[in-house]
Amino acid sequence: MAEEKRTGMPHNLVLENRRKLSISGVLDVDSFDESTIIVNTEMGELTIQGQDLHINNLSIETGEMCIEGSISTLHYSEIEKRSGGFFSKVFR
Repeated sequence: MAEEKRTGMPHNLVLENRRKLSISGVLDVDSFDESTIIVNTEMGELTIQGQDLHINNLSIETGEMCIEGSISTLHYSEIEKRSGGFFSKVFR
């Protein structure tokens, strides 16, 4: 797995009435459809689930994104911590 670039952008979520989600600190959008959107953020992979989801605004340059629809779930995947390379395991 390639290491993600960390640009130092702040990561914030603003959810309004479970209908509008504004996100900052967006690095990339992995996939999207009307029920699931997967986004790479400064704080890890974020999965947004719901119904009739639409990406209204997306700017990778500024790291901002706006999603509208019926939002039911926001889930972060755990960030994997690397334990070092081969030699760090050999010389424990």
